[in-house]
Amino acid sequence: MKKTRTKTCACRAGHDPVEHPQHYTSHPSGVECIQIVEHMNFCLGSAVKYIWRAGLKGSAIEDLKKARWLISREISRLEAMDASTRS
Repeated sequence: MKKTRTKTCACRAGHDPVEHPQHYTSHPSGVECIQIVEHMNFCLGSAVKYIWRAGLKGSAIEDLKKARWLISREISRLEAMDASTRS
């Protein structure tokens, strides 16, 4: 039987460190990070993940640098695709 996700995280009272880590479920909107990033490609989704959790798990600066690296990688990928279509 396939599990379905709810619109908001039902785990606020007690987080599940595997399926619903607190640093991804503590947003005041009640939205869980996975609900957003599962609709993105790897680099963009991962960048959003690092921005989402910045300062909640380790260093905020490190998380934001990781997000910047992933965004730069996505920009490079898109620029290469754009250049190849113009050739």
